[in-house]
Amino acid sequence: MIITISGLPGSGKSTVAKSVAKNLGYKHYSTGDLQRDIATEHDLTITQLGEKEASDDKWDKMIDNKTKELGEEKDKIVLDTWLGAFFIPNAVKVYLECDENQRAKRRLTHKRKTESFDSIRETIKDMRQRVETNQDRWINYYDFDILDLSNYDIVIDTTNLTPKQVVDEVLDYVKTVHD
Repeated sequence: MIITISGLPGSGKSTVAKSVAKNLGYKHYSTGDLQRDIATEHDLTITQLGEKEASDDKWDKMIDNKTKELGEEKDKIVLDTWLGAFFIPNAVKVYLECDENQRAKRRLTHKRKTESFDSIRETIKDMRQRVETNQDRWINYYDFDILDLSNYDIVIDTTNLTPKQVVDEVLDYVKTVHD
């Protein structure tokens, strides 16, 4: 079984995916980690990489091909990715929703090298820019809207939940579809 965890920046994708993988004894993969590695390699922020991806599809192809490959070649994986529902249609597709202010607060605490912010306002501006750039690009490239919740098997609002509560909801859902 493959599980994809999607959602907007700060919704808890990585945290939840890592914990779900650990609980199931699955391997965890993250397209966000791959993007951050590419950004760092090219001395870019994650937002700057997104802008490059919007104007030159070679950047997207690197990540998209790896996502497709994981879906075709691996089993017992949990992948946190924005496009997993598109590239791995046979996966259990989870989408995490979250209030924008809560997502911004979470991102402020991440302290990632390619994502450093000084305020909630700056963080929200960056998140909105990333989402708009990515959503437009992926609708154009793939006719796939990451914000169309009908693309997912289960949608969980993480705003007022602990990571453990979200993980438990995912595991409960997986158990119902796997049994």
